[in-house]
Amino acid sequence: MAEHAVVVAGGGPTGLMLGGELALAGVDVAIVERRASQDLPGSRAGGLHSRTIEVLDQRGIADRFLSEGQVAQVAGFAAARLDISDFPTRHPYGLGLWQNHIERILAGWVGELPVTIYRGREVTGFAQRDTGVDVELSDGQSLRAEYLVGCDGGRSLVRKAAGIEFPGWDPTTSNLLAEVEMAEEPELGIRRNAFGVHSLGKVEYEIRDGEVVYKDGGTVRVMVTEPHVGPTSEPTLRDLSEGLIAVYGTDYGIHSPTWITRFTDMTRQAAAYRDRRVLLAGDAAHVHSPVGGQGLNIGVQDAVNLGWKLAQVVNRTSPESLLDTYHPERHPVAARVLRNTMAQTALMRADDRIEALRDTVSELLSMDEPRKRFAAMMSGLDIHYDLGEGHPLLGRRMPDLDLVTPGGTVRVFTLLHDAHPVLLNLSKPGGFDISPWAHAHRVLAIDAKYAGDWELPALGQVAAPAAVLIRPDGYVAWVGDGTDTRLREALTTWFGSP
Repeated sequence: MAEHAVVVAGGGPTGLMLGGELALAGVDVAIVERRASQDLPGSRAGGLHSRTIEVLDQRGIADRFLSEGQVAQVAGFAAARLDISDFPTRHPYGLGLWQNHIERILAGWVGELPVTIYRGREVTGFAQRDTGVDVELSDGQSLRAEYLVGCDGGRSLVRKAAGIEFPGWDPTTSNLLAEVEMAEEPELGIRRNAFGVHSLGKVEYEIRDGEVVYKDGGTVRVMVTEPHVGPTSEPTLRDLSEGLIAVYGTDYGIHSPTWITRFTDMTRQAAAYRDRRVLLAGDAAHVHSPVGGQGLNIGVQDAVNLGWKLAQVVNRTSPESLLDTYHPERHPVAARVLRNTMAQTALMRADDRIEALRDTVSELLSMDEPRKRFAAMMSGLDIHYDLGEGHPLLGRRMPDLDLVTPGGTVRVFTLLHDAHPVLLNLSKPGGFDISPWAHAHRVLAIDAKYAGDWELPALGQVAAPAAVLIRPDGYVAWVGDGTDTRLREALTTWFGSP
């Protein structure tokens, strides 16, 4: 029986990100993925929000995605577009990039790290013991691990086998999404009718002078809302044909589908993100309507929140109780996404009264303060973990400042490339003695200066701190006022005993 410190069920964006995070910390991690390769038929999710780009930047890999995607203002709420170009971030935009490319680039990064990947098989069961988890695979092989993380999607076997409840709301609407060939040229663009929103677009296009220009012929990406909630079975080409005829009066001679899938606005969240040695992340922990494009993004961010904590527990740096912070931090983030997707789904309905409400909401969101508040939420830039009372930075993302250090100018995010925590001292050099935590880069201590304003999305300017303790996920765990009050407590809480 092969042994690993951590087994990750599922090699989508969440599983890949978690595998990379654990490997950076020197953890023996294995990913079990049912696909024989990383190839993903079709495109699925369509991009990255600002905070996710920041997270990738914290690991030094954002440029790999930016070089292939289309920078755009992607944040929105229902029909209202939300411009974040004036936000205090190095990435005041989103990125249009299909999921198959996101996965390919992530897999390329993970391939550079010591991560074992078992392809062409999946987790079919497991048994928890006091000291570990025995994991059964579909090919009859077994793995032994200290921890198992379910990143295996909305129908997660890991979640079900762990007995974790998945409460929420049943679907009220369903959509067919596909990539097909068409004998006739379709009417491209978005259409609304009595039962929803529909769209047709070419998969192959060029950007000319900032405008999208579609190529003649080729594969068409189809999204149609069904008149009634569809069955839970896999959709067929006939289902898609009937859906198109109901909306457009023709199916344009569809044939040769690359893939067809059905998605709904089913909205559910795991009651617990952890059961002893089993944890959940990504769609295994939360499912919701794709409106707003938040699902892939919060899954990747789940992985970055969990990765360093799980690594410290496996490496015996921190007690197992550190894992108890994962659910309280990430569950509220997803719960808020569930609520805002339900609100957006309601606003997208094709009804005269709803249309009047949608226009009213759009008008409100065109005002500066509501725009900033909702745009910060949709882009993930306003996430605030409840780490107690104190400075506005506490529990929020650390801005990517250009710091002046004895060794030259350096970005904050550059300091996080290796996923080490950082104590950033912005006052008197050498003012903090953290030698008990400095061994083997357990915590990096950096003396630096920053002369600019400190600004947070939606909140605006905040007082400049004298020092900050930054977690590997980029969130601030402690803010200093020039003294080391409670610094040792914060170091012990997050990075183990001295």
